[in-house]
Amino acid sequence: MTTLLSVRDLKQHFRLGGGLLRKRYTVYAVDGVSFDLKQGETLGLVGESGCGKSTLGRSLLKLIEPTAGTLTFEGRDITTLSANEMRSLRQEMQMVFQDPAESLNSRHTVGQILEEPFIIHGKGNSEQRRGWVQELLAKVGLPSSALDRYPHEFSGGQRQRIGIARAIALKPKLLVCDEAVSALDVSVQSQIVNLLLSLQQEMNLAILFIAHDLSVVKHISDRIAVMYLGKIVELAEAQSLYLTPHHPYTQALISAIPVPDPRRRSQRIVLSGDVPSPISPPSGCHFHQRCPHATAMCSTVAPALVMCGHAGHQVACHHPLISAPLAVPAANE
Repeated sequence: MTTLLSVRDLKQHFRLGGGLLRKRYTVYAVDGVSFDLKQGETLGLVGESGCGKSTLGRSLLKLIEPTAGTLTFEGRDITTLSANEMRSLRQEMQMVFQDPAESLNSRHTVGQILEEPFIIHGKGNSEQRRGWVQELLAKVGLPSSALDRYPHEFSGGQRQRIGIARAIALKPKLLVCDEAVSALDVSVQSQIVNLLLSLQQEMNLAILFIAHDLSVVKHISDRIAVMYLGKIVELAEAQSLYLTPHHPYTQALISAIPVPDPRRRSQRIVLSGDVPSPISPPSGCHFHQRCPHATAMCSTVAPALVMCGHAGHQVACHHPLISAPLAVPAANE
């Protein structure tokens, strides 16, 4: 598969505070992230709240200007493009937000919401646009009668389908899904995930799927990246990462996934302490203060993300753990 998006040493730092009585400080939200995303591939991005997942997603689309690093889309360096230059490129990359109730304009009908991307980019006349909107509704499993209704008249799952329809309106190549199913009931989550998989196959979409539910991520992803405090600590094919995680943090996350069969349960790994503040991340490995395997080197030298074990399995750890397969739930559990 062809590489669609290439990210190298991306950083997103925020300067906060200041004024007469307040000290200025820096939040290291994303602190040197590198990966490639291929056309038609789904990359899952997981980690605890506050680790920088959503900030990374927004930085990739330049909804927030990156502090440093390089973004290459279809071989073109887009890092320094201005807002006007990015305007035409927005057709190629879109986002599905966590809360459709907040991301959809409550004063507009569904028809107006879905027609807006075509109007902004000067596509078609009124009649053509209405036809395209009806096609979009059919693609996401909503009736054409939804055209003249408002977002508040729909359930959460239906509103998310509207959000997805808006995101795919201009036939993008990249879709960033930021916690797109986390606010939905479990039964509805599976429907939305299956819809995304169907659209991906039909449109050859590349998807960055951001979530904190590891069982959902396993079901939809080809590869999975694990973030901790602004850095990717492990990146591997989904099956490899779930069965043989090499980073202690990844092992702890996977051990916390509920397994319905008592015979297949592994011992829960409980981490000590709390996630450090991104305002003052620890020196060396960001995880060393909570890691049961940390040594003196871990507190002073930051580990690089390097190949380890299976082909394509990368881990940022001085002492990667080659463990026995863990008991994890199957995709349909």
